[in-house]
Amino acid sequence: MTALSRAARRHGPAVLFVAALLGAWQGLADLQVISPVFFPAPSRAFEELAFSASDGSLWTSAWATIKRMLGGWLLASAAGIVIGGAIGSSRTARDYLEPTLEFMRPLPASAIIPVAILFLGLSGSMALAVIAFGAIWPVLLGAAHGFATSRRGLRDVAAALEFGPVQWMWKFSLPAAMPDILSGARISLAIALILAVVTEMQASLPGLGYDIFMAQRSFRSAELYAGLIALGVIGFIVNHGLAMFERRVLSWREPQS
Repeated sequence: MTALSRAARRHGPAVLFVAALLGAWQGLADLQVISPVFFPAPSRAFEELAFSASDGSLWTSAWATIKRMLGGWLLASAAGIVIGGAIGSSRTARDYLEPTLEFMRPLPASAIIPVAILFLGLSGSMALAVIAFGAIWPVLLGAAHGFATSRRGLRDVAAALEFGPVQWMWKFSLPAAMPDILSGARISLAIALILAVVTEMQASLPGLGYDIFMAQRSFRSAELYAGLIALGVIGFIVNHGLAMFERRVLSWREPQS
């Protein structure tokens, strides 16, 4: 079986499904089941997407959203690994931190936007703080679980090799926890993209979220749907990229043939 046929067999059903969705969207738009003011044809949305790409406005807005998303996600990932590692590795840290974290975890990230605005204003720093707060929890919980379970079978090995705490953490505990951390990071990345859009809408920050909000306020439905398509493409690309990174980093888990 050639590489082309394998790719077609693997991705063909997904491509057909997307084509069917676009066909259904076009058919409903042509029948005008919903007013074109609110439900434009996909051809109009893609025309608007191509126009904004050609004049550069799409790339400017997309890059602003991507930077905001990645900045908040990296902050959340770093803090989540450190705090989660402390909780998973130390009973004392768990006793001190867990009650406060259990109080904060159910809070919706969007609910802290007014508080963040009071302290940081309508700024990029406010957006980063909100994104980091909302995106930290999957990484933190994954790290806590991974570090806690990694202790069960590896402590005796590290003691026999006379490894200190730093060597134990770097060579045993962190690699063992990495599957849980990366699984949490993929969920966290999706949350970061959502919150980047929300903060742009709430704080009028430049980006795709603000463009979508202004298109909705002005009844420019083709621009609105074009922005949604762009966000979907960004989400697909970053998730696929992180999945590829995860497969490479965790290649040691795959059985050798």
